[in-house]
Amino acid sequence: MRRLDLSGVWQLSQLGSEESIPAQVPGDNYSALLEAGKIPDPYWGDNELAVQWVGQTDWVYSRRFTIDEDILAETSVFLSCEGLDTIADIYINGQHVGSTDNMFRRYRFEVKEYCRLGDNEIQIVIHSPVKTAVERSGKLPYEIPHSQFPIQAPHVNLVRKTACHGGWDWGPCLMVSGIYGHIYIGATSLGRIEYVYTAQSHGDGMCKVEVTAEVISPEGGETELQVTLGDIHQRKPVVLNPGMNIVSTELTVVNPQLWWPNGSGSQHLYDLTVAIAGDEVRKRLGLRKLEVVTEEDDIGLSFKIRVNGVDIFCKGANWIPADALPQRQTRERLDELLSSAAAAHMNMLRVWGGGQYESDDFYELCDEKGIMIWHDFMFSCALYPATKEFLANVREEVIHQVKRLRDHACIALWCGNNECLGALNWFEVSRRNRDRYLVDYDRLYEGTIGRAVDEADPTRLYWPSSPCGGRGDYSDNWHEDSRGDMHYWTVWHENASFDAYFDVVPRFCSEFGYQSFPSLETIASFAPPDQFNPTAPFMEHHQRHPGGNSRIVEMMTRYFRVPEGFENFIFLSQVQQGLAMKTGVEYWRHLQPICMGTLYWQLNDVWPVCSWSSLEYSGRWKLLHYLAKRFYAPVIVTAFQNKEDELEIWVVNDQHREQTVTVTLQIWDFAGQIRKEEQYTGAAAAGGAVLLAKRPLADLAPKPHEVFAFLELTGDGVYHYNDHFFTEYKKCHLPDVSIKAAVKEVDGGYQVEVASDMPAFFVSLEARGIRGEFDDNCFTLLPGKPRTLVFTAKDAVSLEQFQNSLKLYHLRATYR
Repeated sequence: MRRLDLSGVWQLSQLGSEESIPAQVPGDNYSALLEAGKIPDPYWGDNELAVQWVGQTDWVYSRRFTIDEDILAETSVFLSCEGLDTIADIYINGQHVGSTDNMFRRYRFEVKEYCRLGDNEIQIVIHSPVKTAVERSGKLPYEIPHSQFPIQAPHVNLVRKTACHGGWDWGPCLMVSGIYGHIYIGATSLGRIEYVYTAQSHGDGMCKVEVTAEVISPEGGETELQVTLGDIHQRKPVVLNPGMNIVSTELTVVNPQLWWPNGSGSQHLYDLTVAIAGDEVRKRLGLRKLEVVTEEDDIGLSFKIRVNGVDIFCKGANWIPADALPQRQTRERLDELLSSAAAAHMNMLRVWGGGQYESDDFYELCDEKGIMIWHDFMFSCALYPATKEFLANVREEVIHQVKRLRDHACIALWCGNNECLGALNWFEVSRRNRDRYLVDYDRLYEGTIGRAVDEADPTRLYWPSSPCGGRGDYSDNWHEDSRGDMHYWTVWHENASFDAYFDVVPRFCSEFGYQSFPSLETIASFAPPDQFNPTAPFMEHHQRHPGGNSRIVEMMTRYFRVPEGFENFIFLSQVQQGLAMKTGVEYWRHLQPICMGTLYWQLNDVWPVCSWSSLEYSGRWKLLHYLAKRFYAPVIVTAFQNKEDELEIWVVNDQHREQTVTVTLQIWDFAGQIRKEEQYTGAAAAGGAVLLAKRPLADLAPKPHEVFAFLELTGDGVYHYNDHFFTEYKKCHLPDVSIKAAVKEVDGGYQVEVASDMPAFFVSLEARGIRGEFDDNCFTLLPGKPRTLVFTAKDAVSLEQFQNSLKLYHLRATYR
């Protein structure tokens, strides 16, 4: 098949205007306008408000291209468009070729009759998504409600585009338009491949792989199916009929190298090439048997992931688009974020339903890094239409995306939506007439999406909503911890203390979170120094959750003494966020196999903002991410105070083999003296948790405000440490601390040795202005026990530059 790539530099203009600017394709209109100096940076200050007109305007993308005789000689000449956002009319040489109405579909239009030899022009008129959504709302027979956010474009639930483009409680309202995927002219007479997908059947020492190709042939004819999988080659004669053809063959891999999630084994990928009728598709295939096990038990309904016969505790976070401006969502950007997730021992991310189906780069990188994907379809926090036209549009979207993505080893399951089942009870209009909206819900998520998934990918589980109790269960699962997955937001939304995490035993917690402020470096990217205050206008503009800053401050006063200065406030907000997630994750991990997954909200940000993320917009690690690297470690020691006034000491082992460990418990006072030391030895089963000890608090900490516990675990190739305070930090009388830091250059980075004369808590180093990470951070530093850290920079930096950039924070330094 012949291809004429249309990516590159196009021209962008407002509809009806003769003025145009260069625009990159793939790319978006906001990025083009920003590069041309036509709009201010929408991320700075409150500039977002000044650029709302862009989403309210119709735009024209245009370019010229040359077609040669070889292309026009073919029977079929077609235009292929992916990621066309969203409501568009396409013209070639002034003639209307087709229309699009869904940025998540792939459109292919026959265009031979509109093309001519030599010079041609293509124009894509993209209509305002803001105006389209409002127009559609006015034509509804009854209201289709959606969530409300501080700054938003209304009724985005009526348009099949990325929902968070219209604003969210962590993101800006930038209703971008553009062309984000592949766009090209294709030509063939014999055939073109529409999709290639595989099905695996695993047996003893072997894996059978059925390879299927969907081929459209304009004329029909004889050809050959050629398949290469690793070092296995197969050829098969095929006779194509005019129209759609489905051809398949089966290959057997003996003693396959299996694909495993991050932390459970290697991620071997086999090269797969499928060629037929002059067209070719290349993929990388991970061979694995992945099951989502949902079984009724004496508690309720289990929910766990089993890979290659091994139950895996899922550790990770929720993923949102990497940037509010699609043009910036590069492979390099995705790689950096996903590498950070893998470095924190994450083995799963949830692609959230208010975002987008990601680029091929994203899934390829997840395959390589062993990051499983819980994949929502793109519906979130709203109700949706159930008209024939809307459902037909959605069906095409789902069929395309599932066939496109199903061969990625990383995809664990398909999920119908984010919180749309619960949303039936959010709105007054749907509460008054739940039956009407429940019928619409069922038509969309079961009658359309569920059936489409069953058809397009029978190899995977379809889970109708997150959270929910499975197919056929239409109850509100919002606060149900015994069935399926749950979202637990009592700590943030209801302002409960962190120990509220001890009140639930989720089977799988797919959302929970707590906010913090980003670093001062990130804040400086959107605000000048005179705005460095939590309630300054620019700071509040970059906090999209109503009352979010107040909640952070109020919770801080429960646990800590009020910090002095803005930098200390930022630091303590990140400590607090990390503690919230650490409390929930460590407690729920010790409940396995009852609880088999924790995905906190959220991994990343779309712009610089105060949010629930553990990675800032720049990719910089918040303190939460450093803590996640520890609380998601394969083997951990943790401690909880139970209701019988005892300290329980647990070891959690995610490895596939039993671990015999020794845990040393030390009770320190704040003057740096060890009051008590005990040692425990035990065996933690593979994929399990063991209680090593129960100790009365009266024995360990008769005066809770005078001491703290420090725990160290050693085993076969594993080490972990943790600490435990017996009361709120603000009640403890911490002495002044002197911390010394010595820096030297080492292979691959810079080494920092820190030593303290007194116990110091949440000791955190920052290399301000330098991209990179420390190998550990936000830790307890004990006298006589210096710590050596290594910083790995992502860009070239001198020793002097690193030394000058170094900042050090700890709890006692936040107040006088």
